[in-house]
Amino acid sequence: MAKEKKIYLNQTVKNIIIIVIIAVVFFLVGKLWPSGEEPTQMTSDLLSQQIQDISELATVEYNYTNMGKFENQATFYGWKVPFTTKSFIISYDGKIKAGVDMTQVEVNISKKKINVTVPKAKILSHEIDEKSIEVFDETKNIFNQISITDYNQFAIDQKDKMEKNVKEKGLLEEAQKKVESTIKTFIKSSNKSSIDYEITISVAE
Repeated sequence: MAKEKKIYLNQTVKNIIIIVIIAVVFFLVGKLWPSGEEPTQMTSDLLSQQIQDISELATVEYNYTNMGKFENQATFYGWKVPFTTKSFIISYDGKIKAGVDMTQVEVNISKKKINVTVPKAKILSHEIDEKSIEVFDETKNIFNQISITDYNQFAIDQKDKMEKNVKEKGLLEEAQKKVESTIKTFIKSSNKSSIDYEITISVAE
């Protein structure tokens, strides 16, 4: 009786071990092929399309508040006409976005290397929040009245000044670095097979 019980216990232990082994095998298979399908092959075209989809993540935003003064005086054959000065002070909020045109990004996969060529960073957009515009000290000169053209031209001039200012502060260099780091991070996180690849980013001339 004791012998039969021992044989029964040994068989039970064996069954448990077999079940554990089968469970481990299924677990490992599930890890390697979670969906039962082979992983999508990484190609240059596929990677280029994926990179284009993250264009918004790779931009740098610069938000600012600016105040500027417009002043103009009528002239006659080069002489300034007295009592014809018109002026106003304007305050507004703006937003500048800098980055690269992701549609121009080129990807080349060769052997175990991923080479990504990106264009130089540039200002992609520059918007002024119209609701934030405030006008101060606006003159009412009947000889030289302020017109819509004055406001529009002043806004254009101020935009140019702000863009020049942020370029001098290194906004484009910051955008270039963010583009490169974002692309590298994206490739590594979205393509498991990229772990075996060397990733290089270069800037087109």
